[in-house]
Amino acid sequence: MAEFTMELNDEQKEVRDWLHGFAADVIRPAAAEWDEREETPWPVIQEAAKVGIYSLDFYAQQYFDSTGLGIPMAMEELFWGDAGIALSIVGTGLAAVGVLANGTEEQIGTWIPQMYGDVNDVKVAAFCSSEPDAGSDVASMRTRAVYDQAKDEWVLNGTKTWATNGGIANVHVVVAVVDPELGSKGHASFIVPPNTPGLSQGQKFKKHGIRASHTAEVVLEDVRVPGSCLLGGKEKLDERLARARERARTGGERVKNAAMATFEASRPAVGAMAVGTARAAYEVALQYATTREQFGRPIIDNQGVAFQLADMRTSIDAARLLVWRASWMAVNGKPFTAAEGSMSKLFASETAKKVTAQAIQILGGNGYTREYPVERMHRDAAIYTIFEGTSEIQRLVIARTLAGMPIR
Repeated sequence: MAEFTMELNDEQKEVRDWLHGFAADVIRPAAAEWDEREETPWPVIQEAAKVGIYSLDFYAQQYFDSTGLGIPMAMEELFWGDAGIALSIVGTGLAAVGVLANGTEEQIGTWIPQMYGDVNDVKVAAFCSSEPDAGSDVASMRTRAVYDQAKDEWVLNGTKTWATNGGIANVHVVVAVVDPELGSKGHASFIVPPNTPGLSQGQKFKKHGIRASHTAEVVLEDVRVPGSCLLGGKEKLDERLARARERARTGGERVKNAAMATFEASRPAVGAMAVGTARAAYEVALQYATTREQFGRPIIDNQGVAFQLADMRTSIDAARLLVWRASWMAVNGKPFTAAEGSMSKLFASETAKKVTAQAIQILGGNGYTREYPVERMHRDAAIYTIFEGTSEIQRLVIARTLAGMPIR
């Protein structure tokens, strides 16, 4: 087990600088254009694939970093470049992680390469979990998967929403209910291969921020997938369902909701995204405050501005430390006894909203225009308090954990 550290090693610094260079030279110059177009930035994703950033190998290397700092460091740098484009680059990773965590070796080898494509023909993947009536409340999921034993096929019906890359993905990973009586423990995940009949894109959302990231509904109407597309296989699913039924029958020990536990472990990565956006806005505000003159002196000489910048930097550093602590705990198997994952996401996302708003205030009228990037950064920052669990859900998880109550 690696000891917790607040210092990146030489290899991590090299990767950080490489990512920072890509964010500065490739992502940032394209940010305003793709925000206005509200389209997936395929050329930027292709450039990321060419240099090795858009690949499973890259994210696997960061994920298996024993210090736990690989993923948050990478997320911070990419989202420092631009949140919308960065989410387009990393969005496939959520579906890939779903397969890595639950799939067989054969499924991993078959489907993950198809999620990314290659440098000449890049693809994306989508992870479909949220529903119109089941966002934070995963136990209320309605999408059903019914097994057709005669054909060894699963039939999926339902509607998913807020799916990054939904409808345009080459591969969709869909979470569905297989046993409604077991609530969230009766869920399973399925691969929907490319061009499967019955899967279609529903509404594409025109969003307040992260506009370069495609977000849409995914409609499933009698979608048939082979039995081999059930992640983990049917034998493993049947064993898990049998244990859940026995636990329910005997009134056994209540266990933490598996989906919520997964979210808790992934939330520090979202916190790192928020830190990157906050840091970007802070740097613009600091540079502006040191060069913009009013009444014959730089505006940073005014305490009203200087104190804001001091608070912004303090909050950003505190958010990063919470993210790094939770990331180290997750990779080293330390239990989140105080919901440290949710703590990091809560504080970092609230910091991003506050810091980007302060940046606009420091830039004054200029900050309110699209001539300066802080306006876009503020719009982008709003999502961090919403997706991967709202700030209200984070506080609920933290409170229930501290009280020793189950998280449902």
